[in-house]
Amino acid sequence: MNVLSTERLVLRHLDESDASFIVELMNDPDWLRFIGDRGVRTLDDARGYIATGPGAMYARYGFGLYAVERRDEPGPIGICGLVRRDWLEDADLGFAFLPRFRRAGYAREAAAATLEHAAALGRKRVLAIVSPENEVSVRLLTTLGMTFQRMDRPAPDAAEVCVYGRELS
Repeated sequence: MNVLSTERLVLRHLDESDASFIVELMNDPDWLRFIGDRGVRTLDDARGYIATGPGAMYARYGFGLYAVERRDEPGPIGICGLVRRDWLEDADLGFAFLPRFRRAGYAREAAAATLEHAAALGRKRVLAIVSPENEVSVRLLTTLGMTFQRMDRPAPDAAEVCVYGRELS
């Protein structure tokens, strides 16, 4: 199901047909370094992730992470959307793209559309978490008008992350 579109992109619900893409994305060295190992190694693992992660979020909150596709060529190139995390007080903007689609402005375009979508959903504020070492994502968040809020830990034994935020109108 298509949710958003921009000049170059379409954002749609992830479904089990995206399993091979999810395996590739979640095993990319940058994903593993900056986001973390989710243990998704097989198509079955990926289908389970889609069902219990984004799929469950669509059902519970009406939003989640979406597959990002180029309008001119079907097939996912990345993910972008909102995530509801128990330890954060507001929805979290998340994004990740396959290496061959980075540095083309797709993340910025998809994330800006997601922030507009969040406002249309009635969200007053959106957060984003990022590894302090992920300078590229930090630059993107600041370009989107998000400002540093604090350092936090998702769990007591987890590494600290930077929390950025932006008020929506």
